[in-house]
Amino acid sequence: MKREPPIRVLVIDDSAANRREISAVLESAPGITVVDRASDGDEGLQKAVALKPDVVTLDLEMPRLDGFTFLRLLKATARTPVIVLSSYAHPSDVFKALELGAFDFVPKPAELGKKAMEGMWAELIAKVRSVRELTPEVAARPSRPILPPPSPARPGPVVVAVGASTGGPPAIQQLVTALKGQPVSLLIAQHMPPRFTQAFAERLDQLGALRVSEARAGDRLRLGAALVAPGGSQLELVQDAQGSLSVDVRAPSPADRHAPSVDRLFTSVAKVLGPRALGVVLTGMGDDGVAGVRALGEAGGEVWAESQETAVIFGMPRAAIQTGVVKKVLGLKDLAAALVTRVASPG
Repeated sequence: MKREPPIRVLVIDDSAANRREISAVLESAPGITVVDRASDGDEGLQKAVALKPDVVTLDLEMPRLDGFTFLRLLKATARTPVIVLSSYAHPSDVFKALELGAFDFVPKPAELGKKAMEGMWAELIAKVRSVRELTPEVAARPSRPILPPPSPARPGPVVVAVGASTGGPPAIQQLVTALKGQPVSLLIAQHMPPRFTQAFAERLDQLGALRVSEARAGDRLRLGAALVAPGGSQLELVQDAQGSLSVDVRAPSPADRHAPSVDRLFTSVAKVLGPRALGVVLTGMGDDGVAGVRALGEAGGEVWAESQETAVIFGMPRAAIQTGVVKKVLGLKDLAAALVTRVASPG
């Protein structure tokens, strides 16, 4: 079997100590090599264009040319994937960077203990390796269905559960924007750490399309609104004796691989709504959502997935499709349009 070439990384950080540490951690991981380092965005841009690395790690706060300007200029000259290393102190900066073209981020731990740092480095290595799963030329591919059309439409759902991981924030933003003015209640499980989910919800709310907030236990579902699962917790749909729908926010169990978990959200929606349930699986690494997708299918609900044509990473949608439950596989623009049609025209 032919061995894959190592993943080539360019490290950009204005701290010499950080550059050394990031490089040492990445070089210690099999299959990864650091091709060079840069101390600011200007030097980093020149090296990114000249060396054509497979991925760039980027600090946002730098002299001469900051990370945001670097992302704008890089997007105009190359399609190199960028992973942002971000402080917990400025979570809103992450979403600005994602909108400018970064494909993912790794939060620097608030406390610099050994366990926290080891977790950060493990996450960075995993996300660097994930560039092998990136869908090439995502923006240039046409959006088209890759499965036959579903059976005749049933009454449209009031509640739509959405799950995503890597590449999810921009995709979710597009769905939220498309649903402006629609009678829908959106429940979102996006893989993201605590504090960042609150900033994510605030950013979505600023779009003015839906009222968006980070979910709290007891929040009732409202039409024209969305609830984002808090980082580090599980979001579940519940129904009281009078039939009113609300959410519960629970601590993760030892069995949970992710918090928030798409599986936990989808399974709860299947249990409460049965055949009225609709789950949407967007871009992301891994297979979170598979158990929830199966639960939706067994309950008579419906599942849609983002196609490889537009998914930044096709892992989660692919895993969902392989269950045999998914009824629609569409590019993101078509997925948003189909969702609007389904919600606006229930008959």
